Amino acid sequence: MKIHSLLIILTALSLVTTSAWAGNYPVVDSGQGACFDNSRQIHCPDNGNNFYGQDAQYEGNQPHYKDNGDGTISDLVTGLMWIKQRGPAVSWQQAMDGAKDCRVGGYTDWRAPSIKELYSLIDFNGWVQRTEKDSVPFINTDYFEFKFGDNSKGQRIIDCQDWSATTYVDTTMGGAPTAFGVNFADGRIKGYPKQNHRGRSNRYIRYVRNNPEYGKNTFVDRENGSVEDKATGLIWQQQDSIEKLNWEQALNYCEKLDYAGRNDWRLPNVKELQSIVDYTRSPKTSGTAAIDPIFKVTDRESYYWSSTTHLDGPKPSHASYVAFGRAMGCFGPMGSNNKSWMDVHGAGAQRSDPKSGTPDAYPNGHGPQGDDIRIYNYVRCVAGGGVKTYDPPYTRIPSWKGGPAYNETFGMGNSNNGRQRMGRHQDMNYGMGMGQGRGSGKHQGPPQEAFTACNAKSQGDGCSFQTPHGRLSGLCMNRGDKLFCVPEGHGQGGMRGRPMQ
Repeated sequence: MKIHSLLIILTALSLVTTSAWAGNYPVVDSGQGACFDNSRQIHCPDNGNNFYGQDAQYEGNQPHYKDNGDGTISDLVTGLMWIKQRGPAVSWQQAMDGAKDCRVGGYTDWRAPSIKELYSLIDFNGWVQRTEKDSVPFINTDYFEFKFGDNSKGQRIIDCQDWSATTYVDTTMGGAPTAFGVNFADGRIKGYPKQNHRGRSNRYIRYVRNNPEYGKNTFVDRENGSVEDKATGLIWQQQDSIEKLNWEQALNYCEKLDYAGRNDWRLPNVKELQSIVDYTRSPKTSGTAAIDPIFKVTDRESYYWSSTTHLDGPKPSHASYVAFGRAMGCFGPMGSNNKSWMDVHGAGAQRSDPKSGTPDAYPNGHGPQGDDIRIYNYVRCVAGGGVKTYDPPYTRIPSWKGGPAYNETFGMGNSNNGRQRMGRHQDMNYGMGMGQGRGSGKHQGPPQEAFTACNAKSQGDGCSFQTPHGRLSGLCMNRGDKLFCVPEGHGQGGMRGRPMQ
């Protein structure tokens, strides 16, 4: 009995010493180990210099897993136990119902994870590219099985999202009941309709057990302008920045903040930031942002910056944010040109914005759902939690292998500096008898079928259409004020599909 008790005590001590958390909700570090400016990797700057204070320069609870050899993985930081393998894609209801019949490892108390439990597994060293071979998932595949979307089945590489048990208290896409999920292929949280137009919406599920208190906040007003979360050990700025800032300004704002009797504030990494989302609230259903009312919010439709760079596309020019208001997009029914701004992914989604630039360059949003691009977002600084400053060694991140670089305004093409660029009004040479002026030396514009293929789509969406020489697939690109389908491999320098959100 004494030996057994000693083992229990040693195990508990081991869990405590692997993380610097105060309660049942230790936030696992994002894993990001490199520093960036607005568009490229840099050597991590010294305190007081531009771009100081980003994710890699603060070290929190480092991920620590154990493979139990029985199909389960223990997270020694969070106290959660996970199933190692991934089952088939199922509907949301099937995913919820299946937990009661799960017997992996001999356990009978498996449950579908909350969005906060599921997000604890994300690792921001991921980078989705054009092919599975060149892509790095946003999850540790040394411990967890993961599969990208299957191109041979007509899926995009990012079509491999995981369900959570957390439902959205409002609806998305103009009225669809929605549940949140994590995409470990492209590093995002989004709300996904529980059913598509065919009555189903299949995604993956990974069950969890232990520590049922994980993800539950315990906020205390410190009565000095700050709020402590006893569950995570983090201390938060009670009032946000009031002013909207770009990413570099956000980093600088927190590093220079002298507030509530302390000057050790930092811009939170994206996992710290997501920890204070209140998924029981939304602007429409509660009249508030998705955050506990102990906090003061300038705008209930706020997006908040994190210090975490999101590797999205050919350059590290985006940083992650969390939507505490509705995650808006310019979207419309398939086959319709009638798009409007609506909540496409739910309050509590995590997406990313360009770190700099002007929102005016994105009048219709970006990506298949027309994600709202704001660039200037609010800030809520954080301190505490056992997080320490850190000077990571410079290790060059892998080079982009996802095809030609992507210009968010004009599309792809060649330019003098080696990047691919295509002018908005520049016609493409389709070849294969499609608009090519044989014998005249002139290149005509794309056929009508190419325009029809992009009806109700956004720039960068996948498309295909039939020609006398076979079916061509590619991307929707701008031609003046119209979109048309540019076949893969055509155009200056060749066209390659960029994975979209």
